[in-house]
This record gives sequence, C-alpha cells and structure tokens, in this order.
Amino acid sequence: MAEGDKAGAAPVYTGRARIYADYESVGEGNVVEVVTEALAAHWINKAQELYLWDYYRGRQPVLDRVKDVRPEICNRIVENHASEIVNFKLGYQLAEPLQYTLRNHDGTAGPEGTDETEDGYSEHLGDLNELNTLMFARDKASSDRDLFEYMCVCGVGYRMVESTADDEEPFELHVLKPWDTFVVYSSAYHHRPIAAVWVGTAQDGSEKTLYNVYTTDSWYLIQGADIIDSRPHTYGAIPIVEYDLNSVRLGAFEVVLPILDALNALESNRMDDIEQTVQSLMKFVDCDVDEDTFLSMLEIGAVKVKTVEGGRGDVDFIRNSLDQSQTQVTKEDLLQAVTNICGMPNRNGTKASTSDTGAAVLLRDGWTMAESHAKSYELQFKRAERALLKIVLGICEQSGGVDIDLRSRDIELTFNRRNYENVLVKAQVLTTMLSNNGIHPEIAFKSCGMFTDPEAAYLQSKRWSEERAAEAQRQLAAQADANHDPSSSTGEDGPGSQAGVPEPKKGDDASAHAAANA
Repeated sequence: MAEGDKAGAAPVYTGRARIYADYESVGEGNVVEVVTEALAAHWINKAQELYLWDYYRGRQPVLDRVKDVRPEICNRIVENHASEIVNFKLGYQLAEPLQYTLRNHDGTAGPEGTDETEDGYSEHLGDLNELNTLMFARDKASSDRDLFEYMCVCGVGYRMVESTADDEEPFELHVLKPWDTFVVYSSAYHHRPIAAVWVGTAQDGSEKTLYNVYTTDSWYLIQGADIIDSRPHTYGAIPIVEYDLNSVRLGAFEVVLPILDALNALESNRMDDIEQTVQSLMKFVDCDVDEDTFLSMLEIGAVKVKTVEGGRGDVDFIRNSLDQSQTQVTKEDLLQAVTNICGMPNRNGTKASTSDTGAAVLLRDGWTMAESHAKSYELQFKRAERALLKIVLGICEQSGGVDIDLRSRDIELTFNRRNYENVLVKAQVLTTMLSNNGIHPEIAFKSCGMFTDPEAAYLQSKRWSEERAAEAQRQLAAQADANHDPSSSTGEDGPGSQAGVPEPKKGDDASAHAAANA
C-alpha cells in the first residue's frame, strides 16, 4: 500500500509515495510476500522518478509539441530551468564538503569511562579526526553531491554502506539510483524501516531481474517468487539509508512543473511568431494573379498585377504579430513565480536604485528564502545521516585496524555554507562579546557564526591563551630574578656594574661618560 494513492485518480506529481507493509519485521517466512506487495507502489515511483530525471536532463514535453496551423513552422525550445534550479541547490547547499564535529565537550564521556575533561575531549577529537579522514578516503564529498542531486530531482536518495576486508578503510559508500531502490516501512504507528530493496540484474548474461533485500540482520536474494540465496550480516541495521528532501518527498522543481512547461511553450510560440512574420503570407485584393505570375514575382522580387475593373487593387502581407513587450512581461512574471516558489535568489535585483545594504539586500533579492530552504534540507539530511553514522561506527568497532571510540549522539553534521560572508561583522560580534565580562567566551564563539566547529575553536583558542599567559608569567619571573641578583647590584666589596651597563675601562672616556649618565 502506498501513501496518498486514490483509486481512479489521474497521475499527478505530488511527491514519491512512501511504501508501507503490515508487518513489524521481515524474515525468511514473509520476505517474498513483502517485496511482492511493495512492487506496485515502487513501479509508480519509478515511472515518476525517471520522468523527472529525463526532465532535468532536458527531455521535456515541449519536444513533442504539434502545431496544426502552418506546421512547417514549429519551434521546440527547451529553457531548462529545472537544471538551473538543481544546480543552484547543489552549489549553495554543498559548496564545501560536509564535516563531522563534536556536539559538546561537556556532554562527551571521558577516556576509559572517566568523567569528561579537556583531555577526554581531545581524545574524542582525535577519534573524530580519524572518522573524517576515513570519509575523505572514501570520497564522501563526491558521494554527498551525487546523493543530493538525486534528492533534488526525485525527492529521495539512497546511500548504501558495506564493510570491506581492508582494516585500514573498513567500509565503502555507494549512492544508489532511486528508481532501482526502495525502503519498506512498517504500517505501525512508529513507521520504522523493516527492509530495503535494490533491484538488479543477474551477472550471467541472462538479464534476469533480481531483488536484493536487506533487513536488520540478513540479506536475501530473490528471483521471481523464490529465495535463491541468503546470509546474515552484523551491521545491526539496514545498510541502505533513505534520504528525503522533505516530508512529502517532492523534488526541488517538481512543484513548478506546469510553470516550466508554460515557459517552454511561451518561448517556442515567440520564435514561431518571429519566423511567421519573416515568412508572412501575401494577400492580393482585387488582383488577378495566377501561379506563374506569383512564382516569377518571388524570383525577381517585384510584382505587377492587374486590378479587376472597378476594384482597388492591393498587395500586402498578412501580419498578426505578438506584442513582444507584453509577452516579456508574462515571461518575467512566470520566472518570478519559479524563483519565489523554489527559494532561489533573484539575480535581476530591483529595477530601481535603492539604499539597501547588508541584510536588506539579502532579504530583497531572495537570499534569505534560499537560506531558509537550505536549513530545511539540512534537517532532513541530518536525520538520515545519523542512521548512516550508526552503521559506520558499528563497522569501525568490529574492525581490527580502526580504533574509533565515538557514539552517533556525540557527532554533529556541519554544513560549511556561508561561514565567511560578512566576516567583518562576525569578527566584530566576536570581539564585542569577548570583551564583555558578563558573557562566557564559549557563548561568544558559538554565537558569532565564524566557525564550523565552535567547540574546537573555543578550546584551541583557550589553550593558546593559557599558553601565552604562562609564557608571560615565565618572562616576568625571569626578569624579577634578574633584578634581585646580588651580582648585579652594588655590594660591600665595591661599586659593581649597573644592570645592562658595561664596566668602563681605564682610558675609555666615552664608556665612563655613558656609565655616569646611566
């Protein structure tokens, strides 16, 4: 059963249906039945996802346009704003690689089960750096980009993690195509995932369809209605994670598909109008022109006609041109609707000169709306990423070559987006808050918005400040010891030398004068 299905309803694009089954768990006894019941909803989703993917690539309905009047002039122009929307979302959301950070050094267990200390935080920070290094080795940044591209186009994306025999890099990440993958959820109130299915083809040349079914503890290979292979796994969870772009699993441009089609039709008709104006039909009023005369006229570029007796002859073109200025107004209105609905900035700005600066410009030109959409995507992405982290940390724990002592709840996913915009203002906020004795410095680091990992930045700055203070104390102590050294002051045995002034030698008047004036 698929969420949102209605009997007899016309197919519309309102997001991908979530697939449910009336089971709490999936095992060998019911896995074939669960997959069979889920396939109908999956095929509907697959057809929509393939249509959206082709639309994103430029295969749009205007290419099938048919024109009844003067069919020889039929332009089919694709203004691929779907690609523009997706590429903007990709560049804005993932301009920099995602980074794992520690949530809070006060809430992390210390080493060997002791209470949290800064040394314990440093221990976990080293583990976190190791995790980030493993993700870098597996090129997670590119994987995130491919995954988010599928999410923006199809509304959903799928990532699979599996263990490897390499103890140094114990896991691999794979981005799966949405139209070949689906997750089945329990219809109970908690809607927990109970199985994930990847649809593949037999690798023996037979082109038989195979269903790879993953549950929390097993893998099943199904062909037709038979289980042809199975084995247990130790991931402790379903190794295929579903990422939703939003709660209804709509693609980034799916809600404006009718407007995008209207823009394609509008631009195609405008080009038709230009061609039809250039190739306008001629009308002859009260003129006697046969076919040979007309063809001769076209060849020599002139015409001589004989009017009917009593008539007023006239030769002219039939023109019925579009009002291009009004058509442009319509196009701009449609484009503005697309940018507003999809949360994209308006690159045209305002036609009139204004005194807006800073945040006012961001609000006026739509960047604030783009940021709000990006934050909404972040929440959905983090939900799925936590499920992925649990599997990855479990694999690392079972591996003999990687020692990472972290829990998924201690890790925060940070999107490095716009951290250095308005950096001067952020630096001023930081210095102002640090100079206020009523504000804890850690709050200042977290509130200024300059750092992707404010916890680590605060602790590193704190240690550096303490080291500078300790160095200053050592220098003051050394200077105080030098000032109280008996060998550097006047004693009972003689005048001695003043600190920093050399003893004058006999016959050295210049040195004696300097010592006297010191």
